[in-house]
Amino acid sequence: MTSVTLVRQIRARPSTVFDLLSTAEGLTAWWGPDDLPVLSAEADVRVGGRFRVRFRSIDGAEHECAGEFLAVEPPVRIAMSWRWTSGGEPEERDGVSRLELRVRATETGSELTLVHAALRNAASEASHRGGWGGALDKLQALLEQQL
Repeated sequence: MTSVTLVRQIRARPSTVFDLLSTAEGLTAWWGPDDLPVLSAEADVRVGGRFRVRFRSIDGAEHECAGEFLAVEPPVRIAMSWRWTSGGEPEERDGVSRLELRVRATETGSELTLVHAALRNAASEASHRGGWGGALDKLQALLEQQL
């Protein structure tokens, strides 16, 4: 098993960052690796609640992921199970991994740390690193446009 850890410094308050991590409207604004809109997002953000996000990548393929919220600690942490329900990384089909998003206050705003753990191999790690990198770039740009 392998994992991806990405960190972004964002010029926005932790509560503002957390809002985009914890609502269907927020997820719709930044999820997915490419500069394309999310097709649908659902999020019942509570321990035991479910999420589902469907997006299209730049190559035209549609992908859908879903899971359950394992921890919700506003405005500092969300943890969830993660599985591909369609599309996604072939190595991860029928597998469940874990996604954790942590927000920490800094002097200039927030530090966001994303950890996607329990990925099956290096190819999956590389694919998820690229996908999450693009998504976090969109999230950071969105929040900084609001300044």
